Amino acid sequence: MDNSAFEMHDDATQNVPCVGKMNTVSRMEKKRQWSLMRIFLVCLLACTVTTAVGVLILSLVYTNNSQPHSEPKLQATTIPILQRAVDPKFKFLNHLPKSKVFEFPGGAIQWARYRNNAKDYLSIEEEAFGSSLNSQRSQMTLGTLRIKSNGLRAPHWHFNANEHGYLVQGTAWIGVVDDGHVVTTFNVTAGQVIFFPKNTLHWIKNVGDEDCFFLLFFSTHDELQTLDVDDVFFSTPEDIASRSLKPEGGINFIRTFHKQKEDQGVNLPPNLVELVTNASYAQSPDSLVWKYFYDLKGSKEYRFPGGTIQLAQYWKNGSGLSTNEKIFSEFLNQHQNALTLSTLRIYNNGLRQPHFHLNANEMGYVISGCAKVGIINTQGTTEFNIHIGDVIFFPIGTQHYIKSACDEDLFFILAFSTGDQLQTLDMDDYFQATADHILAQLFFKKQSEFKKVPKFKDDQAINLP
Repeated sequence: MDNSAFEMHDDATQNVPCVGKMNTVSRMEKKRQWSLMRIFLVCLLACTVTTAVGVLILSLVYTNNSQPHSEPKLQATTIPILQRAVDPKFKFLNHLPKSKVFEFPGGAIQWARYRNNAKDYLSIEEEAFGSSLNSQRSQMTLGTLRIKSNGLRAPHWHFNANEHGYLVQGTAWIGVVDDGHVVTTFNVTAGQVIFFPKNTLHWIKNVGDEDCFFLLFFSTHDELQTLDVDDVFFSTPEDIASRSLKPEGGINFIRTFHKQKEDQGVNLPPNLVELVTNASYAQSPDSLVWKYFYDLKGSKEYRFPGGTIQLAQYWKNGSGLSTNEKIFSEFLNQHQNALTLSTLRIYNNGLRQPHFHLNANEMGYVISGCAKVGIINTQGTTEFNIHIGDVIFFPIGTQHYIKSACDEDLFFILAFSTGDQLQTLDMDDYFQATADHILAQLFFKKQSEFKKVPKFKDDQAINLP
């Protein structure tokens, strides 16, 4: 058919399937392109999220590192860990000869005491002992004082403690000024005791040829607070000192005083002979002296099979005391937080049997000999050896024992944190005082078995095998 119009219609009819195929291919291509786009978008989103998380983590790490955090605290907490690692015996034992020696022109001082600043301790063992004194509220500090011949422990007073001293060696002249402006002076020799109430001005002068060596006990478990007269003088404004003392020459005389570079706590000027030309060492009446003095070596000796004890303390019943001893006993009891002093001698192989004190902590210094010490408390039993110069501490109510372990006698100076009469209970006493049927039930033993535990006529506080 030559009709062109028809021919065109025919061609159109023939092209319909081709157009359909092309449309199908186009749709499939578009779908494939959309799928790829979706995959790309998902990957892009994942990368974005991952990057954001990474940045967040890095920011947190950086922030954490740039701010103060737990590292300093970790360093701080290592101190208690070290303290816990210290042998428990050092809560009760101080090797005083290893402690710091405070040197002065006229002598030296060493301390077994609590320190406010832990850096002042020389060792963690020393810190354990000082912390134990403080945590137990022991009301006890110990110091040794060595004064050279002609040396002077400068006039001073203590804000927060009474002071009790035992002279181990030498001869000294003591001065005390009380609140009534009464001056009491007296001499002491080895084996005698001195007592200075809190805030009482006093001095100690060595008047012998050999060194004086004192054991000093203070009734505080805090850091001791002391003022020396020279320090007070140089801290006082010149005009105030001049108006107070009213010397000839007034303030110009005050200005002639010059503070020494070295601490004069224990004083000994090199030109002493030029400075002092007429020294007198007066002795006050006994009625004054025995307030501050006690002849411990001359007092009653309590004898036991394994040793002896002497006491400088308050006695409720003073009928057995001399007139002078009564003065000391009653004066001691008038002062709050006063101490009791005692000597303890244990013969070779002797035992101060297990006991505890009902009303006092105990502190002791080894003068001679050696021993094994045992302490029994709620944490168990702690045993250790002690030697000359060691200091021991037994908290109130803690059962303890001391067994001499050398050929020579063990000789202790002991202080107890009570101004009342010391109260003590020994193991054999409370064992005997407990009904045997109670003991039988407690120890799962027949009641008759406890008849094997003897009761002695002599006090066995210090016994021998």
